[in-house]
Amino acid sequence: METELETRRRFTAQLPGNLLSNIAYFLVNIAIGILLVPYFISTLGIAAYGLIPLASSVTGYVAIVVQSLNSTVSRFLTIDLQKNDYEAANRTFNTAFFGLSLVIALMIPIVLIVSYFVPVIFNVPAGQETGAIILFICASSAFFIRSLNGTFTVQLFAYNRLDLMNLVNVVNLLFQVGLTVLLFMLKGPSLVFVGVGYLGGAILASAVAIILAKRVCPHLHLSSGSFDRSRVKDLGEMGGWVFINQIGALLFLQIDLIVVNILFGATSAGEYAIVLTWGNQLRAIAGVLGGVLTPMILTFYAREKTETMIQITKSAVKLMGLSMALPIGLVCGFAPQLLTVWVGAQYSFLAPLMILLTVHLLINLTVLPLFSITTAYNRVRLPGIVTLILGIGNLALAVILSLFTGWGYFGVAAAGAIVLTFKNAVFTPWYTAKVLGVGSPTFIRAMFPGLVAGLFLAVIAVLLGIFLPLSSLIPLIITCGCLAIAYAIFMWRHGLSDVERTLFGSYLPEKIRRYVQ
Repeated sequence: METELETRRRFTAQLPGNLLSNIAYFLVNIAIGILLVPYFISTLGIAAYGLIPLASSVTGYVAIVVQSLNSTVSRFLTIDLQKNDYEAANRTFNTAFFGLSLVIALMIPIVLIVSYFVPVIFNVPAGQETGAIILFICASSAFFIRSLNGTFTVQLFAYNRLDLMNLVNVVNLLFQVGLTVLLFMLKGPSLVFVGVGYLGGAILASAVAIILAKRVCPHLHLSSGSFDRSRVKDLGEMGGWVFINQIGALLFLQIDLIVVNILFGATSAGEYAIVLTWGNQLRAIAGVLGGVLTPMILTFYAREKTETMIQITKSAVKLMGLSMALPIGLVCGFAPQLLTVWVGAQYSFLAPLMILLTVHLLINLTVLPLFSITTAYNRVRLPGIVTLILGIGNLALAVILSLFTGWGYFGVAAAGAIVLTFKNAVFTPWYTAKVLGVGSPTFIRAMFPGLVAGLFLAVIAVLLGIFLPLSSLIPLIITCGCLAIAYAIFMWRHGLSDVERTLFGSYLPEKIRRYVQ
């Protein structure tokens, strides 16, 4: 078995490639996301556009069982492979694959029923009813296909090949968007073609995932004889609590657009979806950073390197906060200018809503590295219960603040910010510290630098927006670039300890590392 030093060296060697591929995927994702919003608004109209992110929200609820099982499989399969126990890994792999196949087969009727009643449940623009039904069916089918093949991408995750996982994601995204735009050009704009794009991208990406998984991990083979009923109990017990956690998480992250559509109509949902895009992109950035460390944390857990895991996690929380402070501060401070440049001055009135949906992420994205700890230790029951209770509270508060205060969809955004921040500022750091057996303030202290830095950047951006003409793209990009460079230099010199600089530097390619250390 590898020593701790060998493990560190192996992960350090792979970190730059993983991070660069994560950044590349993120840039592709954000570029396409930002360009597609005005494109869909101009071709489909804002009311019909709002149905596209709504389909993703509803799909998350329909496929929640699949998500929960995949999250559980990631934990067990990673530990089996890191211990080189290929017999156990094959049992986990085949139990997961055939179990998921059965779950998906049972959920197909639910997808069809929910999709058929979409025009009844939600506000759908006149003439778009059939397109909305097909969009929801295709989006759900695409999610099921990607989820089933998640048992293959878990193998890439277990061997820390996040670069290959990102390749699969890029293939999915590019083919999905390319096919949609091509059909728009050939046949005209339609929600049907958006759904077809989802489905086509999922099929191609799944094929690529299977090929890459076989190359990276030739030890696993599909075999019904390797299905292990005793493994079902292990996966089911943890998966049940992950399932409850997922329900609560979706009540935080995927409920707002549904509530806005039902309470205020398709046009309001389209407006809300515009600014929600930036929150989703910021979550994607945090996922890029947090995802790089997750395989390392699971590996150190599997090899009982607890002290190293605690040190890395604590530094990761601080690094996450300081890293996310930059984009969050810029989005909050330059909200009116971003909306004007992006979708037009007629939508700049949404700037306060963008700030409300974004500023709380200074806390709620900082804690992402902590979630890997509870998964590694299989301590997911209490987080699941707390997340579910608070998620229900978020839904109730969203309805109350929307209907009884006159805040409209601002009430929905405020509810999410209040309840999610309470959970992640209080419960998440406390429970993680308890699991690891360290003092409660351990991770709370690590969250403060990012919060202060983000608020300071937002204030600076607001002042620059007042005194500088930033209503066009080039001046806005130059100003953001200058702020980013100044912030990076200051934080590198004064915001990080020697240990944190070493950890952050390990993310960088060797040639760049020589100049910053």
